[in-house]
Amino acid sequence: MWSNSPPWRIALIAALTFGALTYTSGGSAYADVREVVSSTTASDGKQYWVKNHLTPQAQAQGRKKWLLVWAGDENIADTIVKDVKGLPGSLLGKPLGLDPLPGPDFLAVIDATEGSPSYGKVVNTATVGPLVENEPHHMQYVWHKGDTVYAGALFAAATYAFDVSALPELKLKGISLPTNTLGGSVPDAYWTLKDGTAYGTYMGGPVVPGPYTYANGQTVVGNGFAGSPGALLRFDQNGKVLSQTSAATPQGDNEKLCLNLPRLGAPSCANPHGIQAREDLNTLLTSDYAEPRNIILDPVKAPSPYLRRPTVRTWDISDRNNPKLRAVSYLQNGPRSDPADPLHQESRAVMETTVTNLPGHKGAFAQTMQGGAVHYTPDITAAEPHWYEVFDDGAASKAIYAGNDSNGGGSNGGWIQTSPDDRFLYRAISGRGKGALGPDDPGATGGVYILDIQKLVAAGTGFQCRIDTLAEAQNGGAEADCPTVAGAVPINPGKAASGPHWGAYDNFDLGADGFYHETLSPRRLAVSNYFVARTGLDGDHKVNILKVGPDGKATLDSAFRDEFTGQTGINFNRKDWPHGSWGNAKPHSELFVVADADVK
Repeated sequence: MWSNSPPWRIALIAALTFGALTYTSGGSAYADVREVVSSTTASDGKQYWVKNHLTPQAQAQGRKKWLLVWAGDENIADTIVKDVKGLPGSLLGKPLGLDPLPGPDFLAVIDATEGSPSYGKVVNTATVGPLVENEPHHMQYVWHKGDTVYAGALFAAATYAFDVSALPELKLKGISLPTNTLGGSVPDAYWTLKDGTAYGTYMGGPVVPGPYTYANGQTVVGNGFAGSPGALLRFDQNGKVLSQTSAATPQGDNEKLCLNLPRLGAPSCANPHGIQAREDLNTLLTSDYAEPRNIILDPVKAPSPYLRRPTVRTWDISDRNNPKLRAVSYLQNGPRSDPADPLHQESRAVMETTVTNLPGHKGAFAQTMQGGAVHYTPDITAAEPHWYEVFDDGAASKAIYAGNDSNGGGSNGGWIQTSPDDRFLYRAISGRGKGALGPDDPGATGGVYILDIQKLVAAGTGFQCRIDTLAEAQNGGAEADCPTVAGAVPINPGKAASGPHWGAYDNFDLGADGFYHETLSPRRLAVSNYFVARTGLDGDHKVNILKVGPDGKATLDSAFRDEFTGQTGINFNRKDWPHGSWGNAKPHSELFVVADADVK
């Protein structure tokens, strides 16, 4: 798998045992934990499992809303290069406060039912095995009744398929292994379709360097695992691979803007990260972020800014198992673009894209992580969609925290999502790190901001908004249909680059009939403060909930408190979990989910 992995990284967790049902104490802070194991035989003939650790609160009566958090064990593998030099000679030393040995990764099930006596408590940790060092990454962006939960393992190159119909207990429906996806590596995100299947982005290239021929007859030459070009995968409800399609163009991409290491004969920016679709338009979008091994693997610092991508890909999915790449769009630089600092140009590192939802709306948004800007195209069905900058993170920076400056470059934005009613755009940014823009740069506080996008979306292809002056980058667009800040909340105010990377909206309301129903107007968001530790953007490992008003104004939910510290936000840096005293964990992504029997 990883050519330079030490043996302990891929070792099995021998301590996990099988059995239909056992009772145990999950550590000093948890007692009477009920264990339930669900296992499946994978394509390699071996058993893979999810092991539930259900606390007494998990058995509480009444219909509940749950927050699922896909989290990894923190250990020595999270140490970044500059810190390795100062480590003690033995792994048993606990550098940086880490428990150095790998432990199980897990889905945390948190009670997210407002007013519940166990609100904010972790009622189950569903550990996965035998793989360790998965580096749990993303699930799908939103969950609907009956959906499988797809969860990606960034380092292990696996996709887990979970049955969540009987929450707070989970079952493992299946798992896709690296040997099942030889046409791509480094899974990132997923988009579920109405038939229960899902598309997933595999950001890295074919597993073996050299030519690889896909089932559709396309042959590409890649530079190996976690390299380029990446692929688009489709999975059935049990995680079985239905199709693999290269994201590469036959002629390659712009060589000046699309560096590969090692170099490819046909240069490629095809490293798909974000993914969203409009099934009614038979159109899917993927955004290219970076050649992953140069970002998530040692050495931490990428050798060139041109390893981070400026491109969005548009796909025709009329034939669901045979997606066709229709267009590659290059985002444009904006008014604060500095040729001497290409890493922070507005087009750089297109991490995410999000579609509009309502019939009649065909637009979509894309955001850049290092570039710190929001781009928009009014019609994703166009033969060659053109994208325009419509907002700069700098224009929301002071609304998030008054002590920030108004420079959006290097904002480290991650999650971006339109509300189901197309009124608002949600945006999570980690914040700028100290020294990112120069030795005297103090950095900036991250958080969440919410844009009112109603006028922009309503304008269709005739929209006027353009961010083309420095004043607009710092204060918002001058045109009447430009997005405006409706709400903003700091996370860890006054601290640089310690805000959220990811988020999810709560798409369920409790109806008069006592059941949950989907809503088009979410009133809560959940966000998590963790990216990938070895990039140096680690975060404080907390998960918070924000309340959102009808006007888009937002506040931190102070009732969502950690059961141990009593502080606002659930802290994944703790000694004890329902599955034992494994220490700190890294929460990367989250989803609001309701048991099938409790939602109509």
